[in-house]
Amino acid sequence: MVVQQPSAGTADPRDELAARLRLLQELSGRGVRALARDADLSSSSLSRYLGGQTVPPWSAVIALCRLVKRDPRPLRPLWVRASSSLAAPPKTSRQVQPPSPPAGAPRPPRNDLPRDMPDFTGREAQLAAVLAAVDGSRVVAVDGMAGVGKTCLAVHAAHRLAADYPDAQLYVDLHGFTAGREPLDPDPALRTLLAALDVPSEKIPQEGGIEPLAACWRSELAHRRAVVVLDNAADADQVRPLLPGAGPSVALITSRNRLLGLDEVPPVSLDVLSPDESAELLARASGDPGGSDGRLARDPESAAEVLRLCGHLPLALRLAAARLRHRPGWTVGILVERMAEGATEFDTAFAMSVRQLDWAQRRFFRLLGLLPGSTFDEYVAAALADVSLRRARAMLEDLLDAHLVQQPAAGRYRLHDLVRQHARRAATEQESKQELDQALGRVLDYYVHAAAAADAAASYLSPAREVSAGRPPAELPKFTGKHSALLWFTTEYTNLMAVFEAAASAGADVHVCELPRFMRAFFARRCGTTHLNVLFEHSLAAAQRLDDPLQLAEAHSDLGFARYNAGRMAEADAAYEAAAPLVSGNTRSEAELTMRRGYLRWDEGHVEEPLDLFRLAGELYADAGCPMGTAHATAYEAWALLQLGDGEKAAQLARKALAIPHTDPAWPPTLTARITLGVAIAREKPDDAMEHLEQALASAREDGHKHNEAWCLNCRGVALRQMGRYEEALASHRQAFALLDDLFEEHWKIHFLDGYAETCRLAGLREEALRLHRQALELAPKLGYRFAEALAHEGIAAALHETDPPTATEHRKAGQAILQDLNPQT
Repeated sequence: MVVQQPSAGTADPRDELAARLRLLQELSGRGVRALARDADLSSSSLSRYLGGQTVPPWSAVIALCRLVKRDPRPLRPLWVRASSSLAAPPKTSRQVQPPSPPAGAPRPPRNDLPRDMPDFTGREAQLAAVLAAVDGSRVVAVDGMAGVGKTCLAVHAAHRLAADYPDAQLYVDLHGFTAGREPLDPDPALRTLLAALDVPSEKIPQEGGIEPLAACWRSELAHRRAVVVLDNAADADQVRPLLPGAGPSVALITSRNRLLGLDEVPPVSLDVLSPDESAELLARASGDPGGSDGRLARDPESAAEVLRLCGHLPLALRLAAARLRHRPGWTVGILVERMAEGATEFDTAFAMSVRQLDWAQRRFFRLLGLLPGSTFDEYVAAALADVSLRRARAMLEDLLDAHLVQQPAAGRYRLHDLVRQHARRAATEQESKQELDQALGRVLDYYVHAAAAADAAASYLSPAREVSAGRPPAELPKFTGKHSALLWFTTEYTNLMAVFEAAASAGADVHVCELPRFMRAFFARRCGTTHLNVLFEHSLAAAQRLDDPLQLAEAHSDLGFARYNAGRMAEADAAYEAAAPLVSGNTRSEAELTMRRGYLRWDEGHVEEPLDLFRLAGELYADAGCPMGTAHATAYEAWALLQLGDGEKAAQLARKALAIPHTDPAWPPTLTARITLGVAIAREKPDDAMEHLEQALASAREDGHKHNEAWCLNCRGVALRQMGRYEEALASHRQAFALLDDLFEEHWKIHFLDGYAETCRLAGLREEALRLHRQALELAPKLGYRFAEALAHEGIAAALHETDPPTATEHRKAGQAILQDLNPQT
């Protein structure tokens, strides 16, 4: 018997799955707690599954179906769709690092640990148990109720272990119980951890699911001594891929739930503090001097009542202590009176702290609970509350003093999960729906405008048009150049993805259209192609709802370019065809689309059409007043002419592009022109050629763009081959392919195989040349690169010319047939 479709369906697969699960609960006749117990699930996790906040693991769906004797298989397609909906994990990448230390100086180890609490109190037995578990098993799980001090203990233990694990001290909040946001999926968690180890994005798998990522993480830890704190885990499934494998590294996990699924991980369970430990923590955190003169000693009954009202929970005790420390005129009795007005231990402590703020500060605190994402800065806080940056900074300092806001790093703030929950609840109760919607709208506006400003600093082309989403905030971060902009994108990446989801949920279609557009330059350098395709798919759907021809044109064009970069040529072509009639009349957008169609047609193997498109793009950019775009079109036309054998014309155009002034040595037209010129003059002027190619390579490395670095190395190999320097040429090709092997985007190799194979053939490595040409012959048809397919046939024919003439003739005919089909007029 199968589970029936509920009567009121929904278009969102996550909501539909939740409705199916609620029907299962109805059939079971059990409450949430009883159902969770019988299905061997945590009640908090089950509540999120039934409410649609979290997609359950498939094993949980099976367990619920079995309880009511229903076949789970009909739910599998729905579960797959729900698991891969908008909340798909971002393909983040390595972080932008501060300037490198001087040559020869050791890079300091990464330390992301929050600061150790100076008033850490008690827990001697639990700390000893954690350290013993780490020593024996290398992994330990600290569990306990909210506010009991799990994170504090894990971080304290990690600081104790730091000297023995000097290679890195890492921390990641898994948001298993963070109000208003989904638990962090293992995919982005692993990418965050790999970035913290400064693993280049090109070594991080972009495809294949979670297993390749987890394997990459374990491999990186295998040769390091690192301590990793995995804080606030939702369940065993979330944390299992994050555990270190073989090697010396250790992990400390915290969770509100006992992680029963991690049988191999020893647990350390925390209870509330003892009365003596609670009293000691209250005294230390409040700055009480002790002795008979202290406020606590003068009123022991009130002091005991504070401990009772705080439930002997460290978090509540610290909040209460902060009130005493900052109110020297208060007696402990006054503190008890204020605390007694609250409803629960947590709400008592939080509400009591909030009541000490003025009206503006209380409103500011409530609104902070609405922020998507995790950590935040003063700029977005100012935009959220619609106050000046100076005022926001002052109020954040006040909230820091009240222990209502934490500061994990300079300029970054966060709310503890319990504090965030309290703030969100207070905002819902005390603010009108209109004010809540307006506050969220200001956050969405801020991030789109801030991303546009960062993109302008990181891109070589000025934006095609100004931001139209919302209104600009009063103040934005100042970006001094490309590197500061990329650092901002890296820091804010998870927030930007959360904002994108919030915009989609709120129906803010203009924001959904524009935010990914201003992240293209960042994605090109740091993130790969997979997630960008997902974002632009949603942007296209939003543009279709807006019925704005220009937004729709740009959405089709952007999705097409994302498809092209992912090697999905036919889909890219279809997207460009859809965009073409819509860009008419907007010269700048038409120039960009023309350039992109030129890339596509060239890679498909056409000759005259892409050359005409590059020339037309240059004219359109000139008409639009964008000389940088014209330079890029000229440089790429030069590159295409070089591939067609017209080295003289290619060199002429490359020099023309190089003559245009600019400030960024990694400026794409300069890079393309230097590579083109270096290969074009390799035979006649080898020294000048190598100078251009080495400058291009240095620029690509400085820019951190591994695809361009591989391109430079491969072209240097071609130039060295033309100079007759075969050993050096082979070494350069091998360096390029070593980079490509780490990219996890196989389609990029098609651009480099022919040059490498030809060098191998002329260097006497016939079998190696055949292997590479055959690899290209296998890859090119899958991608639609017909010109590369023709080159592979020609290369095989050249390699077999003397040893197997009949087969060589067959390949030569096949290659010529493709070329004739591509360019029938030749």
